[in-house]
Formats: sequence, C-alpha cells, structure tokens
Amino acid sequence: MKELPEFLEYLQTERGLSPRTITAYRRDLERYGKDLDRQGLTRSAEAREHNVREFIAQLHRKGLGGRSIQRVLSAIRGFYRWLLREGRATQNPASAVRAPKSPRKLPQTLDADTVTRLLDFEPTTPLAIRDKAIMELFYSSGLRLSELTALRWDQVDVASGLITVTGKGNKTRMVPIGTYASRALEKWQRVRGNYAGYDEPCIFVSQRGTPISVRAVQARIRYWASRQGIPQHVYPHLLRHSFASHLLESSGDLRAVQELLGHADISTTQVYTHLDFQHLARVYDKAHPRA
Repeated sequence: MKELPEFLEYLQTERGLSPRTITAYRRDLERYGKDLDRQGLTRSAEAREHNVREFIAQLHRKGLGGRSIQRVLSAIRGFYRWLLREGRATQNPASAVRAPKSPRKLPQTLDADTVTRLLDFEPTTPLAIRDKAIMELFYSSGLRLSELTALRWDQVDVASGLITVTGKGNKTRMVPIGTYASRALEKWQRVRGNYAGYDEPCIFVSQRGTPISVRAVQARIRYWASRQGIPQHVYPHLLRHSFASHLLESSGDLRAVQELLGHADISTTQVYTHLDFQHLARVYDKAHPRA
C-alpha cells in the first residue's frame, strides 16, 4: 500500500491522532494490504466490497473478536475516505461491510465502600502523598491514564475546581475536581519539590524528577490495593469505570457522564447503564461519593 505513509502523516498532522492510535492504524492497514496482495490486487483503489468481505471473513475465521474487527474496518473506511478526498479512488469498498456482532462486556467497577477503603490512609512520605493524589484524581475526575500522566499544572484551576483535559484526538474537555482530590493535589504540590522543580511541567513525576510513566502508575495502584487489603485487581481504568458507574447510578444523567468521560459517542457511555438508577440529583456535587 504505497499510499499508507501519506495517510498516516495526514492522521498525525491534520487529524492530530496520538502515536498509539496511528500505530494501530498502521498495523491494521498493513495487514489489509498483505491480504489484497494475496487476492492478486496491486492497488488499493482496485479493491471492491467482496475483497474487503473476504479479508474480514478471514480475520473472523482466525478468531479475531467483533470489536477488533470493527476497529480494522474503521481504519479501512477512513483510509478510503482519504483516498476519495485525494482523488485516488472512486469508491469506498468498506462502507457497507459490517463486523460480526460480539457480546459487549460490562465494565468492572469497585463499589463506593471499596474505593473509600482504597483511599482511606494518611500519607506520610512524598511518595505516598503523590500516590494518593493520583488515585483521588482518577476517581474524582474520571481521567484516562494517558491524560493523568500528561497533566500539567497550567491545566488545573484549583480555585474554580476544574481541570482542562486533553483527551483522545487532542479534544479538550473540562472536568471537576472533588474536594478530596483538591486537598490531595495541594499536599502533593507542597512536597513535589523533593523530586522535581517547576521547570518540569508535568504534575506527577517519578523519584528521578521525570514525568511518571504509565507502568509506574499501574504498579503504584496495585501496591496500594494490596496494602489496603483489597483482593480485587485494581488498575487505573477501574477507577475511571467506578467514577462513571457511581455518578451515573446516583444521577441518571447519561449525557453529563458522557461529557465528563470525553466519549465522542454516547453508545460508549451507555455500557454503564446496567446500574440501578436512584433519583435524579445534581450530576457532580450531589451525586459523586467524594465530591
């Protein structure tokens, strides 16, 4: 697929997609390109719907799940939309192809009592103060792991209780900071100088003074879950799931939760509606267990 490098450059420069997303596009489209070669096609524009269907059927036979196939199809559709825009194709052969349906897994969550148990400790060292601020912020504001590790001081307005988050596709959203998270963040700010100066813009840093890594955050949350006697596997996205579930359970306001999570499609948020709704309340201040 000779057009692939140009398409990936378009995704980076014009669409502003993350390196991780672009890597996924490259992997899926290279796989598709190899299959077109197998089918005897020399140009992407020569492909027709039956060629795409044959490729998808092959993925399905190999055991690839419905959601993964949907991701592959999304990449192929996007590629052909770009080819059409550039005048290099006359049709999108993937537009009518659908992935096989697969059952949607419900997200795992912690109940409010377990979250309280996880966060119910008084940190006595700079490292523990940092870790508590990280966990409080995950649960208070529903951040993604990548959003938290990249968070800078200039994105946080403690006075107004708001964070400006840059999420998927470089889209920004405003999310509130709960009282517990604000206090934890202020404590961390006072001791952060033990590890890094303010020439390092990222809020959360390692003991070496560099921005904290994804793996380090995951490891520290596992550590605290074990220390607090929680048998369940606890990871960053579990706290985001718990944030969404508890807020939706108490408020019933699906649109508000969609905005807070930064979901482009409300169907992504609807996975949390398996919870029993209580009476409608103010979405954050009155509904969130630690607001």
